[in-house]
Amino acid sequence: MNIFQLIIDYIYYLFSNSQFITFYFPAGFEKVDGNFNPVGGFEIGIPLLAILLIPTGIYFTLKTKCLIVRFFPEMIRLTLEKKKSGDKNSLSGLQALIVSTATRVGMGNLLGVAAAIAFGGAGSVFWMWVTALLGTATAYIEATLAQLHKEKDPLYGGYRGGPAQYLHALFAKGTGKKKSVIACLFAISALLCWGGISQVIGNSVASDLTATFNINPLYTAIALVILCAVIVLRKNTTVKVLDIIVPIMAVLYFIATIVFVIINFRALPGVFGDIFSQALGLKPAASGITIGTIISLGAQRGLFSNEAGSGSAPCAAAAADIDNPVKGGLLQALGVFIDTIVICTCTALLILIAKPESTIPPVVLNEAMNFHMGYAGEVFMSIVLFLFCISTLLGVLFYARSNVAYLFGDNWTSQTIYKIFALAMLFVGCISSTTDTWHLADTGIALMTVFNLMALFPMAKEPLRMLKDYKKSK
Repeated sequence: MNIFQLIIDYIYYLFSNSQFITFYFPAGFEKVDGNFNPVGGFEIGIPLLAILLIPTGIYFTLKTKCLIVRFFPEMIRLTLEKKKSGDKNSLSGLQALIVSTATRVGMGNLLGVAAAIAFGGAGSVFWMWVTALLGTATAYIEATLAQLHKEKDPLYGGYRGGPAQYLHALFAKGTGKKKSVIACLFAISALLCWGGISQVIGNSVASDLTATFNINPLYTAIALVILCAVIVLRKNTTVKVLDIIVPIMAVLYFIATIVFVIINFRALPGVFGDIFSQALGLKPAASGITIGTIISLGAQRGLFSNEAGSGSAPCAAAAADIDNPVKGGLLQALGVFIDTIVICTCTALLILIAKPESTIPPVVLNEAMNFHMGYAGEVFMSIVLFLFCISTLLGVLFYARSNVAYLFGDNWTSQTIYKIFALAMLFVGCISSTTDTWHLADTGIALMTVFNLMALFPMAKEPLRMLKDYKKSK
């Protein structure tokens, strides 16, 4: 095993969802031989990455005085604002939101939610909501910083930026250095992560099409790579395609959910009753699931689905051509809300109404869709999964632009080489059957989060001050 693979495996071991730090909460104490010993209670095992992100979300939620509640109407209004300038290559705030939503909304909203419910019961959905609401404040801070430190993009036009740029401002500003070590490490981690995500996407699409339509994975690999190459190897086609795909897939999935919920509206009181009662330990979940497991799985899915704090979405936020950085931050906070509170909840309701018997996430999802639509449900879910995965790939390749430029300068050669690398990973993922395809993506996002958080706390003062000024102006 080479040293690179050893490092990847070790970091994955530390930050993967299977590695927990356990906290014990006793129900009470009893005195035995003069000593007070804990009695009953429960344990919560939380991954190291969640331990970094949950306190961050709580801290910034307090600092912004519950931003998602105070500014939600303003977030909705901002989606209607036009670009500040007439630059055809720049993005409006809504387009930047669409790009970030494209990468947030993916397999985590489908199989991730299915896994949380299968292993953590209905109560995990409540804690998924809680962590998402906390994540909106973190998303605001990182997106506003991206807007504050954005720069002109000489290759694609418009603006670019993200954690690499604001980490550079934190660690290298005034030193005369063209590169910051921490910023470079973030950019490298991000590019590795997004390459790994390309592999996961290929594997997910090919596996699903094989299971549903019995399509040979090699045929899927060839067709998928050609389709994506036509889109991403052209200058600014990516955003145009996302402008079409993301609204269609989100609205299609949302409408389908509403229809199925209305049809089964009599089941809703029981579904929401289970969500809240199991989440608070008032009603035991099936199969002996503990409240600690319920909280842990819900928190994990909320965090790893909406990506708040990982540093991905700021790469889209920086591209927004708007007149106030606060607006970019508020729009990205709305993105977290859309990802988890809307899309993940759609999946949760579809599953909880159907009450599938399996505990295997893909089977849980298929059983749920069979309950609602029969075999047509599996076909519908395949279409949704395909759109979710394609939009995620296009989104991460948009994110990669600013990081490739930071590492290698402004040239088409490095941009094209990375796109070819991502397409190659997509092809490999399609024809691969190994479960290790997640390792590179999970390791990359863990490192991204660590480096990103190095900037959020020391640099948060300005976004918080600007939020107060913005509130006063309104």
